[in-house]
Amino acid sequence: MKISVFGIGYVGAVSAACAARDGFDVVAVDVNSAKVDVINAGGSPISEPGLDTVIASARASGRLRATISVAEAIAATDLSLICVGTPSLANGAIDLSAVERVAAEIGAELARKPDRHCVVLRSTTLPGTTETLLIPALEAASGKTAGEDFGVAYYPEFLREGSALRDYEEPGSVIIGVLDEATSRAVAALSPKSAGDPTFVPIATAEAAKYVNNAWHALKISFANEIGNISKAFGVDGRQVMEIVCSDRRLNISPAYMRPGFAFGGSCLPKDVRALRHQARRLDLETPILDGVMSANEAQLVAAQRLIEEAGGRRVGLVGLSFKPGTDDLRESPMVVLAERLLGRGFEVTIFDENVRLSRLTGANLAHIRERLPHIGKMLCEHLGDVVAASQTLVVFHAPLAKTLDTASLEGKTVVDLAGVAALSALPGYRGICW
Repeated sequence: MKISVFGIGYVGAVSAACAARDGFDVVAVDVNSAKVDVINAGGSPISEPGLDTVIASARASGRLRATISVAEAIAATDLSLICVGTPSLANGAIDLSAVERVAAEIGAELARKPDRHCVVLRSTTLPGTTETLLIPALEAASGKTAGEDFGVAYYPEFLREGSALRDYEEPGSVIIGVLDEATSRAVAALSPKSAGDPTFVPIATAEAAKYVNNAWHALKISFANEIGNISKAFGVDGRQVMEIVCSDRRLNISPAYMRPGFAFGGSCLPKDVRALRHQARRLDLETPILDGVMSANEAQLVAAQRLIEEAGGRRVGLVGLSFKPGTDDLRESPMVVLAERLLGRGFEVTIFDENVRLSRLTGANLAHIRERLPHIGKMLCEHLGDVVAASQTLVVFHAPLAKTLDTASLEGKTVVDLAGVAALSALPGYRGICW
């Protein structure tokens, strides 16, 4: 397989050099003739540790060359990587003009090329860009059909400046957004063998993964800074605090809690976040991250309520009431808040939770539910089937309970899934909160 790389910026230069090092014949393409000349002279157009050595070796072996000619690159290769920049505009949107221009230029050459060619986007683009901008531009210029006459894929990069060669060789994961199987196989062959098997997903999912990765990194930095500021005000070394936090690989640095769904609750998380925010205000510190955590949690409650109201039925059954399965703790359970708001909006609410029995609730737990839902005794049902029978809309919060549902009994009902129960997703009236 012969490869052309469009855009000899940071991603393009690293991608071209590493692909050549791995044994592929590579043609690097750029409108800037100075960059082309640097590559052809065996030098690196960017400053990145070790990259100049890799490029020099690739040039010496004859596996890497550069050109300003799109026609030459397409004619000589089987697969093209688009690595052009997508900078910010003044309003925060991204500038896709370079992607659109390169797509049109490649498409014009595909019109003249009899052999099948694969076009793979590596530039950072928002979900939907490949399908609404790249593919239409390629098809319009070539007169051919994507997925049939030429291949398309999205192959996000996760290269950090200063460690790009290592990141290319040892990526945390390899994600390939696929349109056609032939192109997905070609991109998989290009990916480093050390990464293991790639994860194949829809193109828009791969585009989203790139953005979410970067947003997560930015959030981690700002969160650590905010905790550092609060810790310092307490007379504590924030670096040591975060070292302790990061040492927990079971909950803190792990997939734990990293699953879209409903709002958080319980006796710890809301209380402790509020306490940190309150103390920070007393110390004249701003806490936009922690403020945003509570705002985001409220937004998720509102989203669930909206789904239920849009369903139209006035009789709502709740499957699960405690803040998580396997417990009877109702303190600050988001389902208690949701039930309270539904009652306030005039809905008839019935509830089943195998762990919640009014006769067994005590102390703060009992006091909390009596304050929020004083008539809960009339809403609680002994059997899940009773809630199903009484409801027009069934709201599933505890996944273990949902697995015992008789799907035949759900015919004609709307199921609002807050837990991500795959077995329910085929139901005609199914609605997921984040999916």
